[in-house]
Amino acid sequence: MKHNFGAGPGILPQEVFKQAAAAVLDFNGTGLSLLEISHRSPEFEEVLNEAVALVKELFSVPEGYSVLFLQGGASTQFAMAPNNLLPEGGKAAYLDSGVWASKALKEAKFFGNVEVVASSKESNYTYIPKDYTIPADAAYFHITSNNTIYGTQLQQFPKSPVPLVCDMSSDIFSREVNVADFGLIYAGAQKNMGPAGVTLVIVKDDILGKSGRKIPAMYNYEVQIEGGSMYNTPPCFAIYVSMLTLKWLKSKGGVQAIEKDNNEKARVLYEEIDRNPLFKAVAATEDRSRMNVCFVMENAELEKPFLKYCDEKGIVGLKGHRSVGGFRASIYNALPITSVYVLIDAMREFAEKNK
Repeated sequence: MKHNFGAGPGILPQEVFKQAAAAVLDFNGTGLSLLEISHRSPEFEEVLNEAVALVKELFSVPEGYSVLFLQGGASTQFAMAPNNLLPEGGKAAYLDSGVWASKALKEAKFFGNVEVVASSKESNYTYIPKDYTIPADAAYFHITSNNTIYGTQLQQFPKSPVPLVCDMSSDIFSREVNVADFGLIYAGAQKNMGPAGVTLVIVKDDILGKSGRKIPAMYNYEVQIEGGSMYNTPPCFAIYVSMLTLKWLKSKGGVQAIEKDNNEKARVLYEEIDRNPLFKAVAATEDRSRMNVCFVMENAELEKPFLKYCDEKGIVGLKGHRSVGGFRASIYNALPITSVYVLIDAMREFAEKNK
């Protein structure tokens, strides 16, 4: 058995893999593969409608918001958000809390002025900046909820005087969120929701159509809303797997239940890191991510032997990002706590062997 701590594409439920695999051969008794049915067919329209309905139910999306399934990943949203929301000559505000936040603000600069209200770059993004003022004259304020590379996470979302835009790619559906506090939420699916290839967008309708820009159709939220996420051929398979994953999440008790599970997984793993003399967490304690647990060894020469030891026990995907080093245990929704305990046991056994 493999215990997948990979940062992404991340672990998904085994039952979802089985259902998706069957649909590739014969989708719902149609005699056709899911990969070849028309996206305009009633069968696929039912899939898309169910996926949208599950997002609205699981996140309690209020009236006045649209749910989209788009292509291009969160990286396309880095440009799509300012293209739709930032008027020419206007200003957007950004919080620089990691590599992806930095890339998002760089893209926004193509469309207007960008004010970086705070940054933790000088400390290699080991904490989330907190003492800052959101400019009231900004078109919107952009944040990244969880930083996969550095293992930091916003534990509370800021109250913003302007529309709040959030990249939730790596912690979407891992905890309860008040959607009404946001103007725009976007997330690549490939951590907690589905496979790579589809991006979830939840956008407040009344913030659109005010930029004064001429926006190409594929990058225009209003056009995508009018087309029901099907302005062009959508990524049918990725949407189907996301729908299955959302159904699985609902069956587990929804976001409220999975948040409790995620908190417990993070708690026991951080406790072991703090207790074990061989290991050390890298993120500021108050900002520790409950999705990506980043840690190093006090003796860096033991890191490769520890990875080898983990590999022998079926623990995979643990190597940290090159900019941080060490280890990164991604404990997404579908990772069972039993896998976390396997990792904890390996840490304890390795420490005993290397006193």
